[in-house]
Amino acid sequence: MQRRSFLARTAALSAAASVPYATSTAWAQPGTGLVPIRFTLDFRITSQTAPFLVALNKGYYRDEGLDVRVDPGAGSVASITRVATGAYQMGLGDISSLIEFQSATPGTPVVQAVYQYYNRAPFVIIGRKDRGITTDFRSLAGKKVAAAAVESTRRAWPMVARKLKLKPDHFTWVTTDFASRDNVVVRGDVDGATYFHDSAVSLFARMKTDELSVLRYDEAGVNLYGNAILASNAMITQQPAAVAGFLRATNRAIQDCLADPAQAVAATLARETILNGTVELDRWRITSQYLAAPDTRSHGLGDVLKRTLEQQLDDVTAVFGLKAPPSVEGVFNRAMLPTAAERKVVA
Repeated sequence: MQRRSFLARTAALSAAASVPYATSTAWAQPGTGLVPIRFTLDFRITSQTAPFLVALNKGYYRDEGLDVRVDPGAGSVASITRVATGAYQMGLGDISSLIEFQSATPGTPVVQAVYQYYNRAPFVIIGRKDRGITTDFRSLAGKKVAAAAVESTRRAWPMVARKLKLKPDHFTWVTTDFASRDNVVVRGDVDGATYFHDSAVSLFARMKTDELSVLRYDEAGVNLYGNAILASNAMITQQPAAVAGFLRATNRAIQDCLADPAQAVAATLARETILNGTVELDRWRITSQYLAAPDTRSHGLGDVLKRTLEQQLDDVTAVFGLKAPPSVEGVFNRAMLPTAAERKVVA
């Protein structure tokens, strides 16, 4: 049902995406000369996506001639639909789901990834040790695992199962919404739940970390790229300089946050004053491990290794039975990336 509902939406979007964008003939903001960009995050405001707020607050986007609005998201899959329909020009969304979307909407890509934000997907299942869950995925056998209905960590599970030669129904899914996930784990209604690793700090604040096991997808040998910065075809074809400017400004802010995590926390708290600074610092420290994963030392922030993305495309195609898988070049457009020198990870 989860896959059918996702593909049903993509079929409808293929028609919607052919409608001209309202901003396509008048990109400049009247009276400012700035190009307006509505950018959707993948989820709510936290330090996971602090660089976008840092770039906004420090004027990096304006320096590039852009008037950027950063909005909370409704999930890393939903971001694709927001960009595809023209509600947003750019966004942050799951690249595996983008592969599925492009397969269901063949032809010229309506949405492409233009900068790889999470160099490794921070997909994890967090399990309660008192329920017998260890860091071995086999310990999940027969357990109950909570997840949202359409959520990228849940959707990627079959790739882990395939890699480890486990059945897709190795455990039982319990569908819940994002807001209830911590509660059902803490109460013991379920044995574990899916998370982005950096999102799990909310759970870590309520349960001792030595009471929990973190089962990382990447440690199961599933090397997936995670959420990427997405751009609409209209932006890529009509305003490539604006896309390039957005990426330069964002990359600059990512480098700032990696060098000084306090900037990530400050920008987050300035936008969401009710958040806890200590929790957000812990969150950013986890996020940074996935943004600047070890292989970024060879090719820098924001880019992908072709062989790794090819393997991901093959895995998504096999697991979900895609009829017309897209090409690597169709999924990821590197033409507007900042220079290699700008993207170099400083150890």
